[in-house]
Amino acid sequence: MDMNRNKLIQEINQLLHIEGFQTSHVYEQSCFDMIARRKLLLLLMKVLVNIDSVNETHVEEIKKISDVFLASPVLVGLKTRSYPLEEDVVYERHGIPAVSVETFKNMINGEYPEVLADRGGYFVNINGNLLKEFRDEYSLSLKDLADIAHVSRETIYNYENGKVKANIETAMVLEEILNTKITFDIDVFEPYQSPEEIPTNKNNDLAKLGFGVVSTNKTPFDALAKVNDTKSAESPLIANMDKNRNIKTLKKMAVPLKDLSLITSSDSFFVIKNEKFKESIDGIPVIKSWELKEADDTTDFIKMIKERKDT
Repeated sequence: MDMNRNKLIQEINQLLHIEGFQTSHVYEQSCFDMIARRKLLLLLMKVLVNIDSVNETHVEEIKKISDVFLASPVLVGLKTRSYPLEEDVVYERHGIPAVSVETFKNMINGEYPEVLADRGGYFVNINGNLLKEFRDEYSLSLKDLADIAHVSRETIYNYENGKVKANIETAMVLEEILNTKITFDIDVFEPYQSPEEIPTNKNNDLAKLGFGVVSTNKTPFDALAKVNDTKSAESPLIANMDKNRNIKTLKKMAVPLKDLSLITSSDSFFVIKNEKFKESIDGIPVIKSWELKEADDTTDFIKMIKERKDT
């Protein structure tokens, strides 16, 4: 790992600990570097010196995992290819937010940025309801306010209806005219929800039991399994599927499974064909392939996992 990135990860890790977060190990070969939790806030983090170096395929995996865990994906970095990241500005790379170290520090202390860097400059989200409320209070028509702010009537209409973002200069003019803050903070820590249904692996025995199964490639696990029933309170499961791994390899894989299960409040398990293995490997439940096929439903399967924890 690049020494500058390694130092940056250590800095972020230390900061999270100081601010009361529980953090996972650092996973150098994974699409994410670490997972951190503070109460209900779960962060899935990638730390980079240059945010433009992030791998799009890795980001897609980060988004899938965040969606399953209701986590907030965040990129933290120092610069783009062209310039340093500015404080209190949110950038975006492949659909997830990216911020500077200072901005991240501010956010975990409850101070959220307002400015979004996008093509063409820096923009803010206008609180359209508040804008209309204050415009009415000052008895200004759309055209009146547009003329004073040196924009079109249509632009003010679009601000009020949340159709467009405003450039910083226009927002400042409007706030000066109305003598009030009319911009929204950007909640970077909002849990990620995919705008489309995430494809799940339907051709496996977990799916037949009623789990939505999301396979992963660049993580310390093979898949995530989530009960499809929206009324279920069960957390997602972290799975390592049978790939003819030897006991030495499985013991190594048990370490991150324990670590990530602790941070995400999830259970994890191995699915293994080999009958010689015991019911758990270093505390991680082992489910034999035939047991998986014979389980009645998700409830039956989850019960089996809980019975075998730490045996």
